Order: sequence, then structure tokens, then C-alpha cells
Amino acid sequence: MTITQDDELESLQAIGRIVANTLQAMAGAMEPGMTTQELDDIGRAHLEREGAASAPETTYGFPGATCISVNEEIAHGIPGGRVLRAGDLVNIDVSASKDGYFADTGASFGLGAVPAALQKLCRDGRRAMQIGIEQVGHDKPLAGIGNAIGQFATERGYTLIRNLASHGIGHALHEEPTEVPTWPSRGDRRIMHKGLVLTVEPFLSNGGRWAETGSEDDWTLYSQPPAWVVQYEHTVVTTDRGAIIVTLPG
Repeated sequence: MTITQDDELESLQAIGRIVANTLQAMAGAMEPGMTTQELDDIGRAHLEREGAASAPETTYGFPGATCISVNEEIAHGIPGGRVLRAGDLVNIDVSASKDGYFADTGASFGLGAVPAALQKLCRDGRRAMQIGIEQVGHDKPLAGIGNAIGQFATERGYTLIRNLASHGIGHALHEEPTEVPTWPSRGDRRIMHKGLVLTVEPFLSNGGRWAETGSEDDWTLYSQPPAWVVQYEHTVVTTDRGAIIVTLPG
């Protein structure tokens, strides 16, 4: 989507606040002993109160309102009977639509006391996302996002999952540009333009390089080789002064 009018930005910011507030509510309610289904129910209730609809559910028939991935699961985890425990790494990904506008956000959390290395990975994962957002701007190269994130990851000894990319969004959950690498890429000559709406969502890891489906279902993705993976995501709008982040709580 390319925004051309103020009311489009206002509508995008409205659904952005809703998904951000939903993520915040879920993260605040998360505790050891609850199931991922109970956590998803909190997210669903929040979306419904705001008049928003789950994007993965309505777009792809995903079996849940939100994606909740725990430990070895790195993305698209299906809410269910899995019980959360202290020390778990939990990723929550919330995307939804309202009045024809879509927004997408996500974050990873260590539940309770977690190893120092995992705490650092979470901090650096959020920083990797911020570095990617700093590359967004009118007339700037799309590949600059992944190149900057890749340099940050390499300097700190991390890897990046290379088949889970950022994407365009706005009037649908996934739009052109359909794949925006958050890892270094060559040969990508695409240039961002004013008003372009996209996500920035690197998957930072301490060894993982690819996401693969397991044998349990056709949704849940796992790291190959097995490793911790964190994901942080915002939906942003490109301007001539950088990026406007629309997925902020408020």
C-alpha cells in the first residue's frame, strides 16, 4: 500500500494502535501455568472489543487469533494446550484489520528468569529491528534494511533466519513488496518511495539460519539448525524524513 491521504494514515494508525495494545495486553497477562490458548483468548477478546478481526485467521484460515510460538517454535505457533513455564522464550505475533486497513506487530519475551544469553539476544533482537527501521525512507534502497541488520548481526556473532522476510502491508496482510529481506542481499535494486507501508521484522538467532515446518502441523516453523530465535516487528510508513511507526500502543 502507498499512502497518499491523511485519512489513510489515520486509519492505519488506528489499527496499528489496536494490534500494539493487544500485544501489550497479552504480554502483561502472560504467566507460568497458563496455556497458549488462554493467552490467545486474551488477544482475541481485545481485538473483538476494538472491532478488529484477526488477519491470519481471516486471510489464511489460521487456527487462532494470534500466533504464539514457544522455545523451539520460532513462528506461526498455533495456540492450544501447551502450558507456559518459567524460563520459556515466547513470541507473540499480532496482526489484524479494521475498516479495510491491516497492521502487524510482534515481540519475543523471556518468561520469568531466563539465561543471560537469552536476555541479551532479546535486547539485540529489538535493536536489530530498530536498526532496520532507521534505514526506511523515501528514495532509499530496500536492500539497505537487510544490509544494516546483517552488519549488526555479524558484528555480534548472531545469525539471521533467511527465509522469513518483511513485507508490504496496508489493504491486505501481505502486499507488494512481498519479500523484503532482513538479511544481506545482492542484486535487489528496489527503491522505497514516500507513503510505502511495510513491516520490519528480523529474526535474530544464535545459530539458526532457516525456518522449516515440523511434522505436527503445516503452520508451526522451527529453526534449522535448532537454536534460539527472537523476532520483533513494527509496521511503518515511509516518509522523506524516515519512518513513521504505526504499531505503537496508546
